[in-house]
Amino acid sequence: MPAQDIRHTDHRILVSAPAETLYRLVADVGGWPHLFTPTVHAERVDGDDRRERIRIWAFANGEVRSWTSLRELDPDTRRVEFRQEVSQAPVASMTGSWTMAPAPDGRTEVVLGHTFAAVGDSAPDLAWIDQAVDRNSRSELGCLKEIAERSPGLDELLLSFDDTVLVRGPREEAYDFIRRCELWPERLPHVARLELTEPEDGVQKMVMDTRAPDGTTHTTESVRVCLPERIVYKQTVLPPIMAAHTGAWTFEETAEGVAATSHHTVVLRADAVPTLLGPDATLAQARDKVRAALGANSRTTLEHAKALVERSARAGR
Repeated sequence: MPAQDIRHTDHRILVSAPAETLYRLVADVGGWPHLFTPTVHAERVDGDDRRERIRIWAFANGEVRSWTSLRELDPDTRRVEFRQEVSQAPVASMTGSWTMAPAPDGRTEVVLGHTFAAVGDSAPDLAWIDQAVDRNSRSELGCLKEIAERSPGLDELLLSFDDTVLVRGPREEAYDFIRRCELWPERLPHVARLELTEPEDGVQKMVMDTRAPDGTTHTTESVRVCLPERIVYKQTVLPPIMAAHTGAWTFEETAEGVAATSHHTVVLRADAVPTLLGPDATLAQARDKVRAALGANSRTTLEHAKALVERSARAGR
């Protein structure tokens, strides 16, 4: 039998930031959705800071794909090795590594390597994978450089918060209210229009027009992954004040009822604050404004879910 066609690529970039800083960003896979443009959602399934199993949903040539990988992390050498444990066709196998090493000019060289093969050694599939790897590698290295070199830093620009509403009714009905987002225009006062497509089971792409209190509307686009216990999402078309926005809807059963929670993580654009909020506006004021706007819409959504679920529960008694 002919040998399998194995391809290898290296992508590299020089970053004006310490290798330790870059390693921490790469090692924290949970932060990838608001760090890397292609990543929709990523999480550690099990393991620790030396060896872990992760699950990722990400864009590949415009399509949302998912896979499970094993990662070996070495903070001493600032190297992360990965191997896809469960790939999605046309990928037959994928391994690679991130390395961060000091460069002679004082910067850090980041190298992202991939070794891969296609199912059935199909030439068109190999070309598809090669294109996806090239696009995503260039994008991820560019994002890494931008975040690491940005001033103010990521910690100052990052905003995370939750809103919770107690729903006295079945968990599955609260979950269904959020999953059935195509019904939001008739259920929620702040949703003027929503277009929903589901390219595959559990993955949703939505385009939504949201009404502001002053009557104006703005359009956002998001990708959502509907997991059995929660719904996670990433906005792919954002308001000008945001560089990234990810979130999740979770539903925890308690003795009093279902704690339905909206989680938000936002990366603000510091350069947009003076233009949008005035020349004297501060980053703290921008954080408050974004928190208030997103929180108001989330609480409205959760309160309407609560009302519908509890009304249904009362009718069933």
